[in-house]
Amino acid sequence: MKIRHALCASAALCSLMSPALAQDNAAAETAEAEGTEIIVTAVARGQNRIESSVSVSTIGSQAITNLAAPSSADLIRQIPGIRSEASGGEGNANIAVRGIPVSTGGARYIQLQEDGLPILEFGDIIFGNADNFLRADRSVARVEAVRGGSASTFASNAPGAVINFISKTGEQEGGAIQGSVGLDFETYRLDFDYGAALGNDLTFHVGGFYRTGEGPRDIGYNGYDGGQIKANITKRFDGGYVRFHAKYLDDKTPTILPQPVFVGGSNSNPDYNAIPGFNPRTDSLYSPFLTPAVSLDGDNNPARYDFRDGLSVKSLAFGIESEIDVGSGWTLTNRFRFADNSGSFQSPFPASAGTAQSIANGIGGAGSSIVFATGPNAGQTANAANIGGNGLLTNVVVFNTRLNSLDNVTNDFRVNKTFDIGGGAANFTTGFYLSRQTVDTDWLWTSHVQTVEGDGNAVLVDIRNAAGNLVTQNGTVGFGATFFGNCCRRNYDVDYSTYAPFASLSLELDRLTIDASIRYDYGDASGTITGSDTGFGVGVGSFDFNNNGAISTAEGQTSVLPLGNARPVNYEFSYLSFSLGANYLLTDDLGLFARYSQGGRHTADRSLFSPAVSTTDGSLPGGDAGVIARVDQLEAGLKYQGDGLSLFATGFFAKTAETNVELAPLELFDTEYEAFGFELEGAYRTGAFTLSAGATWTDAEIKDALDLSTIGNKPRRQADLVYQATAQYDADMFTVGANVVGTTDSFTQDSNQLKLPAFAQVNAFLAFRPIERIEVGLNAQNLFNATGFTEAEEGSIPANGIVRARSIAGRTVLASVRFDF
Repeated sequence: MKIRHALCASAALCSLMSPALAQDNAAAETAEAEGTEIIVTAVARGQNRIESSVSVSTIGSQAITNLAAPSSADLIRQIPGIRSEASGGEGNANIAVRGIPVSTGGARYIQLQEDGLPILEFGDIIFGNADNFLRADRSVARVEAVRGGSASTFASNAPGAVINFISKTGEQEGGAIQGSVGLDFETYRLDFDYGAALGNDLTFHVGGFYRTGEGPRDIGYNGYDGGQIKANITKRFDGGYVRFHAKYLDDKTPTILPQPVFVGGSNSNPDYNAIPGFNPRTDSLYSPFLTPAVSLDGDNNPARYDFRDGLSVKSLAFGIESEIDVGSGWTLTNRFRFADNSGSFQSPFPASAGTAQSIANGIGGAGSSIVFATGPNAGQTANAANIGGNGLLTNVVVFNTRLNSLDNVTNDFRVNKTFDIGGGAANFTTGFYLSRQTVDTDWLWTSHVQTVEGDGNAVLVDIRNAAGNLVTQNGTVGFGATFFGNCCRRNYDVDYSTYAPFASLSLELDRLTIDASIRYDYGDASGTITGSDTGFGVGVGSFDFNNNGAISTAEGQTSVLPLGNARPVNYEFSYLSFSLGANYLLTDDLGLFARYSQGGRHTADRSLFSPAVSTTDGSLPGGDAGVIARVDQLEAGLKYQGDGLSLFATGFFAKTAETNVELAPLELFDTEYEAFGFELEGAYRTGAFTLSAGATWTDAEIKDALDLSTIGNKPRRQADLVYQATAQYDADMFTVGANVVGTTDSFTQDSNQLKLPAFAQVNAFLAFRPIERIEVGLNAQNLFNATGFTEAEEGSIPANGIVRARSIAGRTVLASVRFDF
């Protein structure tokens, strides 16, 4: 059955699509006009959007170009139901969906995919989030996002959503090369892509980018440097195709963590203000005056690590995808990919901040003095009252984590059969999924004290006690996590295997579609963990880093890995997921759908160094409940497409049960959350003008927790309303548009005291086409230079009024010139 009057595949984002889409999107545009665009993500077989019983949105390649989102997480913010905290840079984002909590970092309940396979098996590997290895450039044809629904049964570890970045394949000849430069910030970027036929039924596509510069924050050095290249070649034949694809990513970017800000007012009505000389939108604790961090490496040998490497990632991936129609309605599909992933995560995290004298006294005792350790005044005594222009210092722990290997190998095999039944049709799919995810990381944190200064001027300082003796060494307080009780010197070397048979059956009976699917995930974890944490042996020692024959106070605070006391990880796990859905077409333009789903998530490395995994034999003393989080979801809604109007309305309920870790004392505790809400997505097009919008209202509640006082509270950082809207006008010679993304206020922590204020970020774009094949563009992110805090460490305003919070970046304007060919 064809739907006759669809507007476009992405109700909230179709306004960003210009009249003539390039390359592979040309075919998609035709499908949109007929209402027959096929969704391929987290479904058994491709489905028309209005006939499906899942909530799905798409972002086309022209929308990606117009938005020029600074990161994949910024782009994901355009999808209704998704809450993406994209304030950290080009990785390390926290991403949640429909009130399912962000109880850890990353994307615990969401799987990020490229071409139908996960980038990493787990979206929240500690310091190794999946979005770290994802870049959305001109090689992407579209992004498809399925929330809830079949995500539970057509992808492992993804009960909340699957977000799939689908590559161009060169089915239509053409490409582009684009140069971009920042007008009010330092960035230089070159993008390119090209696809064409190489012969009969043989096509290819290649694309990528290179980018360099200081970036949107004043860090004082070239912090952004790198790029990626992706390529594929496809051979089509009667009844199928085979495709080879490859990706090489080598990129370095700063990753921004919470930073000191002044907060006045009250917890319920706070007033967030920049510290003098330090703007949370444009500054960071990175600086060229932060000398390399010295530490013992994963083998307890001395090593030096450059702060300025920030989030450095490398990924070399290759794969093969094929589909074969073997006749009689049977189709075989297989997708395989191997990715060699590695890198490092280095970012300064403020353990505390305060007046310079109080920080100095806390390290060296009463009467301590401060000496500049780096920068233009190195060796000089500082005036504590006005150091850095504000009289403040911060105790910093550098999260220096070596991502030795996050290698991933994945294969997804499916068998599909279509057949007729009395008065309708049926579709049966079954398959088997397997993956092996390596987590090999070293945590080599160090502790320092530095000024709170912007414009890339922050420097390290040394502290002398009242007797005049140094208690720090070149700005280093301890060669470990001194401010965290010398915890967390760790090595993870664990392989996770995941296996999952799955099956689905759908029935199409005139206007009614019914589907059911089931998935059984099982697997094992094997390897070792080593750490200075409780139960793993002595982790604090001493080391003569400067080779002067004496152990300084700082050298006496050296974290050491107890290499002779590695503990095994050796357990098995399993969980069952299922989903039931139905869609009924009231008319050719209007559909009604409902779905109930139960899904799970293996918490993997997040459960190590906790009582969930035995330190004796690596088993699960409490069973696999300690490493499996579960999500139950119910959703129902309406879908309408016709006469220039597109509207999708969905009500949802989600119940999440997970096991978390309390560090002091070390114990496991179960937490339960419930959320219900309403998701609205719509668009209207008339002539050259398009208006679109999306909004998600959520009422979330903590139902059970270790801290009984939080029961009944809202989960941290969960706003009642998140929204996005876009207006765009297209003419022959130009395109102009504006986009807003916003949120109401939320609480910083589960205690529900201090609030994060509401904010709205407005972005704008202008493209001018003076002659054929040439486009000149302007793109502004955060046009009105809004301050918007996405997270904060403190649950209430402390006595000194300094809160550690992370804001979105300030206004940036990018100019570009593109040549299409």
